[in-house]
Amino acid sequence: MIAFVRGKVAGVTLSSAVLEVGGVGLELMCTPGTLATLRTGDEAILPTSMVVREDSLTLFGFLDDDEKSCFELLQTASGVGPKLAQAALAVLSPDDLRMAISGEDVKTLTKVPGIGQKGAQRIILELKDRIGAPVGAGQSTRTGVPAPAIGWRDQVHQGLVGLGWSTKEAEKAVDAVAPTAADSPDVGALLRAALQSLRKA
Repeated sequence: MIAFVRGKVAGVTLSSAVLEVGGVGLELMCTPGTLATLRTGDEAILPTSMVVREDSLTLFGFLDDDEKSCFELLQTASGVGPKLAQAALAVLSPDDLRMAISGEDVKTLTKVPGIGQKGAQRIILELKDRIGAPVGAGQSTRTGVPAPAIGWRDQVHQGLVGLGWSTKEAEKAVDAVAPTAADSPDVGALLRAALQSLRKA
């Protein structure tokens, strides 16, 4: 099991980052909020979780250990795989997830693309006694992360497409949140705002 990866950021795409470790480039699948903290050429340390399938080995990277723990716990619920768990963390901070699950807040959980009412109820039923109380750290690490001055539109667009929305829907959502980008240049916050605009539509 690979607990974390430390190395120079060799590249950042719209859905993953490549870290050079001992001359080997490891690709880590990350949420837009995590990717916004990485800069090519800088050294980074990311907690990781490896998902093993018959035909693939996929490494997921996280902002912190709290996000990683939530990612792994979510997958213990019936019907939740790594893609859906990552989508949940792209929309909600770990503390938001804890509050939604412990408070049986179905409405908040269904903000995540791929989680319907029945799925939310199942997650609450299976994880309510295991999710724990909010720790107060997730929100502060998620907010205030500066997005690159150029490229936030592409990151948010790709994040939406990766979460299951069509290219056209993603473009409309990006246009809808563009006026707020100057006030909140945070890719994670912009992605959540774009998702809210899509739900309203």
